[in-house]
Amino acid sequence: MHVPGTVTQPAPAPRETPAAPTTRHDPTGDTGKHARRFGLPVATALVMGNIIGGGIFVLPASVAPYGTVSLVAFGVLTVGAIALALVFGRLAERHPRTGGPYVYAREAFGDFAGFLAAWAYWITTWVSNAALAVAAVGYLDVLVPVNGHRWTACLAALGLQWLPALANFAGTRYVGAVQLVSTVLKFVPLLLVAVGGLFFFRSDNLGPFDAHGGSAISAVSACAALLLFSYLGVESAAVSAGEVRNARRNVGRATVIGTAGAAFVYLLGTLSVFGTVAHDRLVKSSAPFSDAVNAMFGGSWGGWAVALAALVSMTGCLNGWTLLSAQTPYAAAQDGLFPAAFARRRRGVPTVGVGVTVVLASLLTVYNYMSGSAKVFEILVLVTTFTATVPYLLATAAQIFHLVSGRRELVDRARLVRDGVVAAVAAAFSMWLVAGAGYAAVYQGVLFLFAGVVVYAVFAARRQQPA
Repeated sequence: MHVPGTVTQPAPAPRETPAAPTTRHDPTGDTGKHARRFGLPVATALVMGNIIGGGIFVLPASVAPYGTVSLVAFGVLTVGAIALALVFGRLAERHPRTGGPYVYAREAFGDFAGFLAAWAYWITTWVSNAALAVAAVGYLDVLVPVNGHRWTACLAALGLQWLPALANFAGTRYVGAVQLVSTVLKFVPLLLVAVGGLFFFRSDNLGPFDAHGGSAISAVSACAALLLFSYLGVESAAVSAGEVRNARRNVGRATVIGTAGAAFVYLLGTLSVFGTVAHDRLVKSSAPFSDAVNAMFGGSWGGWAVALAALVSMTGCLNGWTLLSAQTPYAAAQDGLFPAAFARRRRGVPTVGVGVTVVLASLLTVYNYMSGSAKVFEILVLVTTFTATVPYLLATAAQIFHLVSGRRELVDRARLVRDGVVAAVAAAFSMWLVAGAGYAAVYQGVLFLFAGVVVYAVFAARRQQPA
């Protein structure tokens, strides 16, 4: 097991083969009543809570113009997401350390690949947190009017970011508690619609199978572009592996169970909304779950109920992503690839990483409201969908590398064929994510990655200086 602690300077010579993880001891950063290792339930909640944010509450209306063929797209994407989850589980068995894709890429391909994974993932987390907070303000406005003025909305978005950050500063004990409670609270209304909607299901509400007008294959591809990013977050348990009890076993189980649970809610919830809200109305709906609740039980209270559920969902998602935003830089800082301050931990949490992340996300939020233009912000959000695929691809490539190398200590020969097929499916899924991000997002994302190359050059040079 990897125990976090002080930063050591690695040898300047390049490594020909991956080095074994170093064991470090920190007598203060990982103990105490506020620091607690995650068990399987909390690790699973972390995965499910980070996959399911607020997007599910508008997802049925987003895919409704394509018809029920969108359910086929959901099924295809679920297979790819679970394959990626299985890959993370297998990699976590070999390297049960905090950092996830960063650790896997560095162990397989060296420092540069590891840094790219850490850099890309870090960008993804803090930009996504800003976007999630801004989106949550829209649901908060249903309960408490805040969108009437730009600065009240901005302050609300900042508050939604800092509350989860404060929970993280309090320690992993509170992070796990908030994540478990918020996941339960968000799934109660979602399952109410997903399961209860089946009792009010009417087949004539479904509309055409393919409302896109083209072939079924083109409809699935077009629909998949909207759905591809619904599964971002499958890596959550792997990134926090150092905080998971019995990580070699529980990370893989939590990843697969969490991904499958999220897929179940996605599929069943979308199907129930399709069957309770008429297709022509659903296409124009801005709150499909609210419309479904109103259709099931009558009245107009569905909007309040769904807004509250969405707010809880997004707050829990922000809580989990805030922790993840600090874990990868923490692992990279231990190896000298990020500033040493990111390796400091208090109450089990890399507090410097949490602080820097929430400050950057806050600045981006303020900029968004000051500019008064959603377009710039939307481009940045799309960039994160590309940057998230970089660590996915590198982790999948690391698994393929281990399988092809045939090293007995890294490969289970009895599972070689099965692991190879799963890795191939996960690689195809990751490439599909890149394609779905679009040309503009890939272009902007590459610029972000190239900026990281300059940062890496500085840290690589510093590491080779005499101590």
